[in-house]
Amino acid sequence: MAKIVTMGEIMLRLSTPGYQRFIQADSFDVNYGGGEANVAVSLANFGHSTYFVSKVPENPIGECAVTALRKYNVNCDFIARGGERLGIYYLEPGASMRASNVVYDRAHSSMAEAKEEDFDFDAVFEGADWFHLSGITPAISDGAAYLTELALKAAKDKGVTISMDFNYRKKLWSYEKANKVMTNLMQYVDVCIGSKEDAKYILGLTPVTTEKTGIEAEDYIYRDIFQQMMDRFGLKCIASTLRESYSASDNGWSACIYDGKEFYHSRKYEMRIVDRVGGGDSFAAGLICGLIEGKDIRESLEFAVAASALKHTIPGDVNLVTRREVENLMGGDASGKVQR
Repeated sequence: MAKIVTMGEIMLRLSTPGYQRFIQADSFDVNYGGGEANVAVSLANFGHSTYFVSKVPENPIGECAVTALRKYNVNCDFIARGGERLGIYYLEPGASMRASNVVYDRAHSSMAEAKEEDFDFDAVFEGADWFHLSGITPAISDGAAYLTELALKAAKDKGVTISMDFNYRKKLWSYEKANKVMTNLMQYVDVCIGSKEDAKYILGLTPVTTEKTGIEAEDYIYRDIFQQMMDRFGLKCIASTLRESYSASDNGWSACIYDGKEFYHSRKYEMRIVDRVGGGDSFAAGLICGLIEGKDIRESLEFAVAASALKHTIPGDVNLVTRREVENLMGGDASGKVQR
């Protein structure tokens, strides 16, 4: 069992029932989630010791968010209390050709305005094996970006392996701001999850052109851009999910990975989507699980893709599948038959 730390903002999610538009809804379904919190829950479900670092308001809503993590065995000892409010996001689930829509209401949240003195990073990373972050955390405020770098420095000083998922959100910041912040933070990262668009628009790298077509072209471009990222930042491993959006309801799902020697593209799953929020987070958790347990990049990637494919079948932000369910899917059991 590894000690894995994640840090970010947990939010109250208010989603319309069924597939209603915002204007139709007379009520909202309540969930709690956020990029790094979702990763912590997935890894706890896989049997690892996970710690979530954040700040929530000292009121019943803040405690509900903490309780939502504790019930999935995430350690919340390093969640600070204080500030004005818990961040909120509203979700209007899409269907068929209508896309999902997210509205953020998270300005001046407790985590966005957290201070250095709220956290003892030396204690947080004592005995830690892995630290995971996403680009969402530094995007929520300049203060959160500063805290992110402090945490990364502390983890690096302790010899902790660090992973970063770019997770670009255009409703939180521009490519220009992301470039300035993320390019600096990448110096601390060992394992990165990001797309060729992240590499181009955030890191300023130029994808290679090719006359190849289809999946052959995609793999050729990704291998080149991954090598550029590895050369620039000294990364140990880079991965990207590859979503084929036929509609809001039906997607193809696969991923690729590169460790400087081997490039590998996973099998593809054809998914009927129940809830796609948290799909990338479940992929990150599955990849971390495989790598931290010493699996090779192929097996780690296949585990991550299978875990995240299953997440798309579960309402809410977090992936609530077991290790056995993931392994069964990896083994080819995608029938969906009732288990009796």
